[in-house]
Amino acid sequence: MRAKEVRRVRAIQVDASDNVVTLVQAAAAGDMACWDGGCVQLVEDVPAAHKVCIQAIPAGSVVTKYGSPIGLATTSIEPGQWVHVHNVRSARGKGAHA
Repeated sequence: MRAKEVRRVRAIQVDASDNVVTLVQAAAAGDMACWDGGCVQLVEDVPAAHKVCIQAIPAGSVVTKYGSPIGLATTSIEPGQWVHVHNVRSARGKGAHA
């Protein structure tokens, strides 16, 4: 039995201070999300155009994209995890640390 081939999927990091990247295509657990600054292995399936954590984000900490806070982690988020409404409370339109 052959091991699953690991795919490299392109991701975009807008600002060097971002703790998330955005996938340009859907990816599966085990795939590598790669951007100009590095790669992270996905721990779960992530839809296209969704965010992936690239450095540990403790619960209650700021999620940063575009070099700006976009929300607060509602639970600890580990590198390679999907970052979405199930683990982030949006700060858009509510000030930096809503």
